[in-house]
Amino acid sequence: MLNDIALDILFRNARTQNGYLPTAVSDEQLQAVYDLAKWGPTSANCSPMRIVFVRTEEAKARLLPLLIASNRSKVSEAPVTALIAQDLKFYEQLPRLFPHTDARAWFVGNDALIESTAFRNSSLQGAYFMLAARACGLDCGPMSGFDADGLNREFFADSTFKINFICTLGEGDPAKVFARSPRLQFSEACQLI
Repeated sequence: MLNDIALDILFRNARTQNGYLPTAVSDEQLQAVYDLAKWGPTSANCSPMRIVFVRTEEAKARLLPLLIASNRSKVSEAPVTALIAQDLKFYEQLPRLFPHTDARAWFVGNDALIESTAFRNSSLQGAYFMLAARACGLDCGPMSGFDADGLNREFFADSTFKINFICTLGEGDPAKVFARSPRLQFSEACQLI
């Protein structure tokens, strides 16, 4: 089992960030985060998550109008905002990623299965991504609160990608973290049957 220091970094002391210090995030850090996150399991190893890292002022200027007002300052301050997307053509990679059987055939022409599988598994991968970021020393601010259709038009118009959620990354500003909200107890959220 991981020691308490690691568990604190990943879970107990980790917080959703609402502001960031002006500390740069390098290409190498982003690659290290992805290289950890990619190992998390997905159904049939389908791996539908795709990420666009918004870093430049020009890219931020395209993103900010697509966010609800309360998210704009967080994204504006963050060194990086990851657009966590799902590739609706993920199944084209299955011959390489899941060569045990013809898994691609499960999806071709089945839009409902494609949508649900892409969403579920890119959500899983997005969670792995945040844990990997924390493990690599970065703070995270996952959020909804955006115009999904507008974001898809602005950033994914020429692709088969569709936004799932966004996540800011960087060195969090401790002065902007909200008080810890409560969590449900085991007995409230779980059943043993």
